Amino acid sequence: MLTQTTFPVTYSTLDCDALKRQILPLFSTNPVIRCKFWNRGLSDVYLVETLTAHYILRISHAHWRTESEVNFELEFLSFLRRRGIPVAEPLRTRDGQLSVKIYAPEGFRYAALFAYAPGRIPIGDLSIDQSRKLGETVAQIHQFGAEFHSSACRQQLSLEYLLDRSLGTIEPHLRFRLGDMAYLRELIDQIKDRLSDLPKTLPYWTICWGDPHSGNVHFTADNQLTLFDFDQCGYGWRAFEMAKFLQVSLRAGIARKVRDAFFQGYQSIQSFTPLEVSSLQPFTQTAHIWNWCIYLESAKIHSSSRLDDQFFTTRLQQLKMLQTPEWQLF
Repeated sequence: MLTQTTFPVTYSTLDCDALKRQILPLFSTNPVIRCKFWNRGLSDVYLVETLTAHYILRISHAHWRTESEVNFELEFLSFLRRRGIPVAEPLRTRDGQLSVKIYAPEGFRYAALFAYAPGRIPIGDLSIDQSRKLGETVAQIHQFGAEFHSSACRQQLSLEYLLDRSLGTIEPHLRFRLGDMAYLRELIDQIKDRLSDLPKTLPYWTICWGDPHSGNVHFTADNQLTLFDFDQCGYGWRAFEMAKFLQVSLRAGIARKVRDAFFQGYQSIQSFTPLEVSSLQPFTQTAHIWNWCIYLESAKIHSSSRLDDQFFTTRLQQLKMLQTPEWQLF
């Protein structure tokens, strides 16, 4: 028997033609020629074309970001752009808003329009010069983070959020792997103990990008860069930001000299303290656990087909490698 009520959904893909008719005219651009679905990550990304320019339309996922968190990010990006930091700029609507609320079948989602970042993702990954320049820019973001103020609220990248919340997401998947569950709990306690001395004050604690890696930056032919995808930004330790770069780079197999160039670029702008240097290994483990949690939370939207025993075995093996004295060799 068919019911007449709308069936509940976890996630919906918003129609390109409807976005073109109802959402894009709210922004002050030339008439839109084409809007097409481009990529699904933590948000849905659409490529928008006019006669004179390209834009990126980003639609948040209902499970990931609140309206206040979205607006915090967009206000911060506008602030950075005014300070001369090369980030993809969010555009305002005709009535001055940075985001548009959309009532999707699964709940409220938020649309933001960005100028398209010139250039492209570096082919074959970062060069030494590109990595150094990226490190310099991240250091500048951390410096300016101390000056930014917003009434919008943003998630803090605290240990409770990064580790305790992540453990709560991961543990149900390990209910038949009691030894692995015990290992993960013990490791998280060790990480917290190693990081207990880090203060939540400047310069240690600031606003972080949250996802610094080569897939979130475009370089032009003359090596000018533009950063984008601040979907994980928030208040956090700058050492965690650096460790997040390490965690992604190690998994991607980026050469040690390229990783070192990122740190050299950073420290040409801001010095790193010995306490922060000693925190890089536990923070890299933290980044791995958080990334694992995000993957599991997004599986209901993307795909759960890979969440087999081998997936969890591989994640645990990678985590154990990050515990070894040779962790930066992997």
